Amino acid sequence: MSRKWSAFLVAVGVWNWVIWPRFLLAIWRDDRAWAPGGAPTGFFWVHAVLIAVSLAIGTAVAVLGVRGWRAARTTRDGAR
Repeated sequence: MSRKWSAFLVAVGVWNWVIWPRFLLAIWRDDRAWAPGGAPTGFFWVHAVLIAVSLAIGTAVAVLGVRGWRAARTTRDGAR
């Protein structure tokens, strides 16, 4: 994998970690997320799962990008 693609993957992973926590905050503040007694609703849980999965995928993509970056550096330097 080239360094450009590796950097792109890292950027996608960082983007996920910038965007999704902000979305969680918006969901937390949304009236539809909480029942009158204060219990979380299905609306909250669906979005919480979506956010958790997206953060996990973002983390995995970023890790792949870092590994690709390191592998490209090692290959370019002739060591290995």
